[in-house]
Amino acid sequence: MPQPVRSRWIAVDWAQLPGWHDDRTADAWAALLRGCDRADATWRTLCAEARLTEPPDDRAAREWLMQRLQPYRIEAPDGGATGLITGYYEPLVDASRTKRGAYQTALHAPPADLGQRKPYWTRQQLDTVPAAMAALRGRELAYVADPLDALVLQIQGSGRLKITEPDGRVRTVRLAYAGTNDQPYASVGRWLIDQGQLKPDGANWPAIKDWARRYPQRVNELLWSNPRVVFFREEPLPDPGVGPRGAMGVALTPGRSVAVDPLSVPYGTLLWIDATEPFSSRPLQRLVAAQDTGSAITGAVRADYFWGWGAEAEAQAGRMKQPLRWWALWPKGR
Repeated sequence: MPQPVRSRWIAVDWAQLPGWHDDRTADAWAALLRGCDRADATWRTLCAEARLTEPPDDRAAREWLMQRLQPYRIEAPDGGATGLITGYYEPLVDASRTKRGAYQTALHAPPADLGQRKPYWTRQQLDTVPAAMAALRGRELAYVADPLDALVLQIQGSGRLKITEPDGRVRTVRLAYAGTNDQPYASVGRWLIDQGQLKPDGANWPAIKDWARRYPQRVNELLWSNPRVVFFREEPLPDPGVGPRGAMGVALTPGRSVAVDPLSVPYGTLLWIDATEPFSSRPLQRLVAAQDTGSAITGAVRADYFWGWGAEAEAQAGRMKQPLRWWALWPKGR
């Protein structure tokens, strides 16, 4: 069993996992196998067996896992076992290769001097300070029409661009995470709450975008409240059915991959989550894999649930902020 810095693990029986026998467990097999591509020695034996196994149904998948794994309840060091689960997704945004018309907001590759200045320029400085603006010149990958779309791409850490090329061709590419300015992340929703512009239970993305439409003269003020900037690299998208790579280095699986605090949960850990769906009493109890992280994902019982891509994923991710309990499933004897 690992010894995480920010969590403690308590061995439990399988019977303590709520809903364990109701999950479509076989659906998680793809996420397990993808994680095996980058798994450490702890998972080597299990992964070798998993690659030779194709469970015929959910029951067989559960039994296979129960024979090889031990469940542990994950708690904070002070014993708190309830935390928070939020959601994220891979946005799809219209973009232009050149700055034209409404397409005025640039998405950037890492500047050449990113590693020479820590922390790097803030978001406001990159927009207003001549030296900072010069560092971004020539690093433009594409332009989007809404600065909040650029912010969403940065918060989600990756995305898809439907790009109109100079010759008029339209193609979809992926923007992958390539670094940050090492500034702290601050929630623009929290800023609007603190400004008295939104109520705490109404600070979702539809409300934030509506506020920006009503107060265009304050959009920069909103954006600059979050000093953190994410830089990207462009990748081809040969298979639209494959998710972006998470921090573990493997493609994320919708509904089966989560972002974690790696000081609380090692990458590759299989997890059983107990939460509810956004704005619903329907349980969200399922097997997932720790395959990503994020600047806001810190603590023992804290997860970001990858919903995938498309309108439904965007809607669910934007509304998700639920209580969470969870359990680590770890190879026996390791």
